[in-house]
Amino acid sequence: MTDLESSLATIMEVFHKYAEKEGDKHKLKKCELKDLINEELPALTGQVKDQATMDSLMESLDTDGDSELDFQEFMTFITMVTVCCHDFCEHHEDE
Repeated sequence: MTDLESSLATIMEVFHKYAEKEGDKHKLKKCELKDLINEELPALTGQVKDQATMDSLMESLDTDGDSELDFQEFMTFITMVTVCCHDFCEHHEDE
């Protein structure tokens, strides 16, 4: 597999690793998303401890209002994080 193909496979694997912890194995509950962020993105996000922040993030991503994130909603989050990282790196590459 190419680097990009491996990256896509990893994103899918990580989603399912956390989604299958509770309930529907094709959707992330808020607690599963929090665990995923804290365990898989600690260098980028730190620890998400504030419940209001988690509630706000979940509300903004949960476009169908079912209080869970399906894979498409999760990919919106991954896209947002990736764009922020890219912008940060571009802004700091001259330093």
